[in-house]
Amino acid sequence: MFQLFLRARAHNLLGSRRETKGFKARSVERDAETDRVRIGAVLAVETALQEAEREQAGLNRRVDDALARASVTFGNGTDEYLEREPLDNYHQDLFAADISNGQRRLKELASSIAHLKFVKTAMLTRFPDFKPPQLNS
Repeated sequence: MFQLFLRARAHNLLGSRRETKGFKARSVERDAETDRVRIGAVLAVETALQEAEREQAGLNRRVDDALARASVTFGNGTDEYLEREPLDNYHQDLFAADISNGQRRLKELASSIAHLKFVKTAMLTRFPDFKPPQLNS
């Protein structure tokens, strides 16, 4: 049974090859343009890298701001933590959560940025003739 299927497939394959007039290839320019577009699509990592760096800079500013605001609510007395108002404790907890989440995200962004830079470098070393388009910063 399988031999019949194999024979039929071989017949169809050979029959379809006989109908073709010959091998046709695209022009060298079209091949080069196709390759350039493919590499450019992969090197869109530059856009992702710039966006991650902008996010990191903005988040860094917000974390620094939260740290500054938290330090103001701490007070400067040696026994401040004993006599602190419940509302101040609540705000301290909010600041601590914001700062912790911000610092966690900053670590993730630092890792992502390092990976994106590695991918970009690897692509540029594999395709040294490729000139990536200049992006707006």
